[in-house]
Formats: sequence, C-alpha cells, structure tokens
Amino acid sequence: MQITAQKKRVYTLYRVSTKGQVDKNDIPMQKIRCREFAEQQGWDIVHEVSELGISGFKVATKDRDAIQEIQQDAALGKFDILLVFMFDRLGRRDDETPFVVEWFVRNGIEVWSAEEGQQRFDNHVDKLMNYIRYWQASGESIKTSIRTKTRLSQIVQEGRFRGGSCPYGYRLEKKGRLNKKGHELNEILVDEAESAVVKTVFEKYVYEGYGAQRISRYLLEKGIYNRKGMNFANTTLVKMLKNIMYTGILRSGETQSEIFPELQIIDPELYERAQEIMAKRTQPHSDVPLNTKGKALLAGLVYCAHCGSKLTLTTSGKRYDRPTGKQTPRVRYCCHYKVRHPQICDGQSGYGMTKLDEIVEQTITILFERIKATPREEMLHTQYECQLQLGKAALAQAAERYKAKDKELQLYKSEVKKVIEGTSSFDMELLNELIAETKAQISTAQTEMENAQAEIDGYEQLSTMIEARYDKITTWADLFAESTIEAKKMIVAQLIKQVRVGRDYEMEIDLNVNYEMFSGMLLEDQTEEKGDMKESA
Repeated sequence: MQITAQKKRVYTLYRVSTKGQVDKNDIPMQKIRCREFAEQQGWDIVHEVSELGISGFKVATKDRDAIQEIQQDAALGKFDILLVFMFDRLGRRDDETPFVVEWFVRNGIEVWSAEEGQQRFDNHVDKLMNYIRYWQASGESIKTSIRTKTRLSQIVQEGRFRGGSCPYGYRLEKKGRLNKKGHELNEILVDEAESAVVKTVFEKYVYEGYGAQRISRYLLEKGIYNRKGMNFANTTLVKMLKNIMYTGILRSGETQSEIFPELQIIDPELYERAQEIMAKRTQPHSDVPLNTKGKALLAGLVYCAHCGSKLTLTTSGKRYDRPTGKQTPRVRYCCHYKVRHPQICDGQSGYGMTKLDEIVEQTITILFERIKATPREEMLHTQYECQLQLGKAALAQAAERYKAKDKELQLYKSEVKKVIEGTSSFDMELLNELIAETKAQISTAQTEMENAQAEIDGYEQLSTMIEARYDKITTWADLFAESTIEAKKMIVAQLIKQVRVGRDYEMEIDLNVNYEMFSGMLLEDQTEEKGDMKESA
C-alpha cells in the first residue's frame, strides 16, 4: 500500500514599508514569487498575511498585528513553515528580529525566504549569521534614513517643495523642472486667494485677540471655507498659526532654510508675536488678554485696592440707552470677596464697567499724548546717555592702564637678556617678581576692559530695545482712539499690568515693566513716589 506524504502547511508574510511601495503594488510581486517557490517545494499555502506601510525598522514586533497573529497561530500548531520573499520582510531591527526568527524555529516552525533559503539554528555559526543578517538590514535602514533626511534637508535649503500635502495658502504648479527619472516636478507658489485668508487669521489673532474658535466662526460667517468646502476647524487654525512656512522659511525636521521672499505670506515679526501670544495665553499676568470677547476693556486686569481680589464681570439690571431707545444689561466689575466678607473688605462691592473703562482709557490717551509730545531723541537717550558715557570712559581708562602695563612688561622682558649677560642693575629674583606683578596688573586691566565693554554693549542693546518699544507705543498712540474694542484690549493688555480700584473710583495703574522707561519720565509728576510706576486717576 502506497502512503501519500502530507504537504507542509505554509503561512506567507508580505510587507511594504512606504506609501510609495504600496502605490507601486509591491505586494503582488512578493506574492507571485512566494507562490512559485512554495509550488516548487511541494508545499501548500494555507494563509497569506500582508502588512501595508509598516516599517520593519521603526515599528517594534509587539506593535505589528501581523507578527502577533502569526505567532499565536504558530503556538497553536496551525502551520509548519513561515515563508517570506526576503528575510528583511520579518523586520530590520538588529536588537529584536533575530530573536523573533529564532522563536519560530524553537517552536517547530521552519523559516524560509524565497530568495535566501532556510534560516537554521543547528550551530553557533547559524546563530551568528542570523544576527549578522539583521544587523546589516538595520544598518541599511539607518543609512537609508540618513540619506532621505539629508536629501530632504537639501531640498528645503534650495527652496523647493519636499513633497506631501501643500499647506493652505500655497498651490503646486509644474514649471518644467524634471527629476533624474525625467518626471516633471511640482513647484510651490503662493496662492493669492488662500494667502489673503492666512493673513486674516494672523491679523485677527494678533491685533484683535481672536482665539481659534472665534476665528473659525468669523470665517464661517464671512463664507470662507477650506479646500474641502467645510469650515476651518480650530485645530487647523492653530496649526496654521504655528506654521513657520508662512514667513518664507521651509523646514524638514530640524533643518530650516533661509527666508525665501517669494514664499513669504506673513511678516516674521507678526509670526513671532503670534507665537508669544499662544504661549502667554496659558500664563497668569501675561500681556495678552485671555480673550477679547465682550466690551469690557479691563477684563482680567482689575483688582480691588482694599482686599486685593480680582474683580469679575457681572450684570445687574438694565440701563436705558436714549440714542437707540433700547435697554441693555448694566455691566459691572464686582468684588465677590466684598460680597462674601463685607466686614473684612471695606471697598465697594462693584464698579460700573463703562465709568471705570472710560477713566483708564482717558489716562492711556494722556500717556500717549505725552509720549508723542516728547522729542524722539530725548525719549530714547536721556535716561541712558549718562551711563553709556561713563561706560565708555571706564573702557578708555582700562585700555590706557593695559597699554602702559604691557609696555612695562616688555621692558622687564628685555632686561632679562641683560641679566643673563651680566650688564643689568636688576637681579633675576627681583626681575621675576616685577614681571609676575605686571602680568597680574595686565590681567586686571583686561578684565576691567571686558566688563566695561559688556556694560556698553548692554546699554546699546537696551537703547535698541527702547527704540523698538518707542516705535510700537507711538504706533499705538496714533491708532488707539480709532481702534475697535478688540484692538484696544490687545494694546491695554500689553501696556498695563494691573489696575487697582478703590472707593469713589480712586485707582492706581501699574504699567507693564516693558514700558517703565517711558513711565519714569512721563508720569513722574503724576505719582506720589518718584520712579513708582503708578498713575492716580
């Protein structure tokens, strides 16, 4: 009686790691080769597993569902052979893949490659070769990754599109440039219609204090939609505000290009201000209002002068507006601590929003008028010119001492030769002492020069900073009266640190420390203490 041998049961694993390989249909190529090999060996393929877009180097075995499924079936004895096109389809991690292969063999599963044959573990040489194979595969993955990152870095440095989705605000257009394979490549260009939306998003965020949700609603109300015809989601707008490409800088990983003017939609200063605002919105006592909703100019900035509690907005009743004939809610800044503990806080329980805002607005207007009335040179240089001149004088004196002591040292060094020749009136011991002392004096003079120069540099940097602040404040002075309430709140948040209000609307205004160089000069006659950054209103 003839006994027919049972065919060995085979599981096959096919894997491609990139989207390009998926698009090029590499899986069928692996599948055809493995099927041909199994037929040649007389095996029976009982199950085929495919992994699409899974990196064998970046993704660990425990995170690969296909490997987990095959290992579970191996433990249950559902197949005899694991067949792959090449062994690197199992993985490319030298610290993991060799031991996965060995696990299958120890559990009675033969591991075969249609191109490389069987992986055995009969002796130490087999184990070593197994490890070397995946060590080489891991090295190739690393080299490929380095080559890819290097090439992408070169592409962005050249100001060319690196691929992927085109950011909103730009469009892709073929301009006749070909790659090495003769394929026409896309160039990235500014899209006029979309770039106008990007500018609106940044301007609303920076100049009017809109948050992402509010910008989303604004665009929707204006009938402005994304490329899919949908409203702009909050997360999309946040990513847009963070995208440095709008300044004309291309980025790939840690690599950033220089600014390409033809790709710039947003001015770098506007972009940086947006980043500052984004960071400061989560910080207490920042120079950015938490939001610019509503008509309250000082929301989040007002404190009770009696108990120190922050005042919150509340409504109580309504008031009649004669010009419009409408009734509107009566909004007040309320001290809830006073309401809860009237015996402790001796201030008022509330202050009218309109009255308080008008007092502060008038004070800011006066401040701006004084700044505009002060000559530019006086404003920028009066406070620091004296210190700068003192620093330059100290530098000159230290330089003279250094020069004199260096000349003295050269004389002592020339005297050494005379001592050796026996023609000097100095003995060597005295000369060594003089040289050592002079060197110490030179070192001291050099340190004094460095300190004086550092002080000069500091004052010059401060002068540059003051000039930038002055330009910003004078711009505010021109715009403040005609600004929207949202824009006014952004200006007030940067200018004012805190407003403390007490009974009968007696108040103190603490200016932001960034503007103390102006307050010290302009508000001196309005303060009770010289140099104190407060104005009584």
